[in-house]
Amino acid sequence: MSGAVSEKVEHTHGAGRGPDPREPGRAELERERAFLADARVNLALMRERTARLGPGMAGDRFGAEVLEATLARRLAQLADDPEVPLFFGRIDHTAASGGETFHVGRRHVSDPAGDPMVVDWRAPVSVPFYRASRAEPMGLAARRRYGFARGVLTGYEDEAITMPTATPPGESAPPGITSPDADAPAHSTILEAEIERPRTGPMRDIVATIQPEQDVIVRAGLDRTVVVQGAPGTGKTAVGLHRAAYLLYAHREQVTRRGMLVVGPNRSFLRYIRDVLPALGEIDATQTTVPELVAGHGRLRGDEPAAVATLKGDARMAGVLRRALWSHLVEPSEPLVLPRGSRRWRVAAHAAREAMVQVVGRDPRYDAGREQLRHTLAHRILLQIEASGDALDETAWDRIARTPAVRNYVAELWPVVTPAKLLHRLLSDADFLAAAAGDDLTAAEREALLWDRPPRTPGAARWTLADLVLLDEIADLLDRTTPLAHIVADEAQDLSAMMLRALGRRARTGSLTVLGDLAQATTPWASTSWTEALEHLGRPDGHVEELTAGFRVPGDVIDFAARLLPHVAPDLAPPVAVRRSRGRLTLTTEELGPIVAGLAGAEGSVGVIVPDGGLAAARGDLTGAGLAFAVVGEEPADDDVPPAGPGGAADDRTEFDAHVDLVPASLAKGLEFDHVVVADPAGIVAGEPDRTTGLRRLYVCLTRAVTSLVVRHDGTLPPELGTGD
Repeated sequence: MSGAVSEKVEHTHGAGRGPDPREPGRAELERERAFLADARVNLALMRERTARLGPGMAGDRFGAEVLEATLARRLAQLADDPEVPLFFGRIDHTAASGGETFHVGRRHVSDPAGDPMVVDWRAPVSVPFYRASRAEPMGLAARRRYGFARGVLTGYEDEAITMPTATPPGESAPPGITSPDADAPAHSTILEAEIERPRTGPMRDIVATIQPEQDVIVRAGLDRTVVVQGAPGTGKTAVGLHRAAYLLYAHREQVTRRGMLVVGPNRSFLRYIRDVLPALGEIDATQTTVPELVAGHGRLRGDEPAAVATLKGDARMAGVLRRALWSHLVEPSEPLVLPRGSRRWRVAAHAAREAMVQVVGRDPRYDAGREQLRHTLAHRILLQIEASGDALDETAWDRIARTPAVRNYVAELWPVVTPAKLLHRLLSDADFLAAAAGDDLTAAEREALLWDRPPRTPGAARWTLADLVLLDEIADLLDRTTPLAHIVADEAQDLSAMMLRALGRRARTGSLTVLGDLAQATTPWASTSWTEALEHLGRPDGHVEELTAGFRVPGDVIDFAARLLPHVAPDLAPPVAVRRSRGRLTLTTEELGPIVAGLAGAEGSVGVIVPDGGLAAARGDLTGAGLAFAVVGEEPADDDVPPAGPGGAADDRTEFDAHVDLVPASLAKGLEFDHVVVADPAGIVAGEPDRTTGLRRLYVCLTRAVTSLVVRHDGTLPPELGTGD
């Protein structure tokens, strides 16, 4: 790595080899600061020019509405936060590659003449910033990274990719540049500091620290479905969100028109990642959870044993539902008779049967098939009328199909079915369920699915989450689900086969970014392999990328947690911490309150993870210690105006905005804190239905720390962790 220029850090180049490079470096730092100030001025001018535009420029009302929405989106993209740097890097091309220099940032900024001052990190010209190496320079002479503190440029660091000219013997390299050594791994102090920088509040973007292997995933085409199997701290969530931002940039019209969905495991997780896409200038993505995705089919009011929920989430249920639906078709036994004037036109029962076979053979959606049958029968009558010599206009076919005689006849053969009525009957009627199940379900499985006390009507049913997912499947059998351009699904290892199908049909003509870690699977119905998951998504050709380089979780922490991997995911490669800092790992039997009090003054966020059943006791411990904290999972009355936290501090009002967060173990997945206290690891394991799931839950909890981890236990650790030495 090259020398660095900073007001706080000494230069690492040039010492004892020639002229002191610090003065030229400071002058260059001031030039960069002036450039940053000028870029902010021009960004403000871009926003002013956009604000002066108005819907009145459109030619009609529809055009005005489209233009107004476009301008509103553009203004949001041009918003400037003075604490967020406009650029974080610079690339200098060799003379042979044009000799141009580009500042790379979160959004494009141009001067009044239209020339770029800052290029968007997603633009093709920015690719070498992330991927160029001494082995493959991609036309670069040097790469520069900037250090910032609250939006103020504090220093820069140059890495020589290729030398523009040879340095004569006895002379020093140019200020800010050191000779490349292809055999030495590059190390960036600024990059390391940015990765390890303490934080409070929700997750932030990683646009300045994307690694080459991550960039390849981020820039994968819109036509590709990618699974990112990522160990803790590898940045898989950030990679998925940055891919969403990239696709919105590279395929703006298509993705905006057809829609993009980000699916997370729960609302707390979505609040944790809420600021990432807006910080990148993107607001055209809907964030939701699986329960919210299927909520339109009924109210989530019930719960059920894990074994039953697992069975309902099994892929075999798709065939059961399909057979149950199509069993409603009735074979014609009477002819269709259509009175028209003094004549009666007929379609014999055998001809109607042929028409039904013809329609079913096209494999339509159920409701579309009914409409096709009406028009098929109407066509047969139309041919008879035309053969009789009657003159008909071009609308006659549709008018015949809409006559009461045809509609009523088809309704008898092809009855109207609703998702709720079908599932209500399936879970209430043993004979109906047995007929629909065929050989797919055993007698014991059918017995488990049946309600002990069936509700009188579908409206009285206490639908569970697994039921709502089945209702969603039925709805798609009735009428095709509208597909989206792209879906990002995080923590996807926890989704059942039927949940994956629900996502897959929403990306039927689009693609997906699937994020997860099989070692962190904590539901009884979780995926056991990504190959199976891709089959359920309808994307067997999807590509699996595995990230094992842990940039966030320190070495001592990840090594301790990895002791569980042989017991929870023996086939996965263990994560490797690439940070030089090993972090701090402490095992203690000290009381919880004093432990957290000792961390209250530490820089960065503090997460206190406890068994779900121990939440009340932990709340009492923290309150008794006089600590202000928020509880993850307690829904705020309004996301914009959160209520006061249980600790009573006015500035610690809601999850992720507080300095200390109390986290139920079931909600820890996907979250990160600078300092983590895991209380009662044995209790976390015991809180799950089986030991493997409990150990996976513990693995999740132990890998949430970015700087330090304290494991508070009562004298005995789960034996799978060893002695804890």
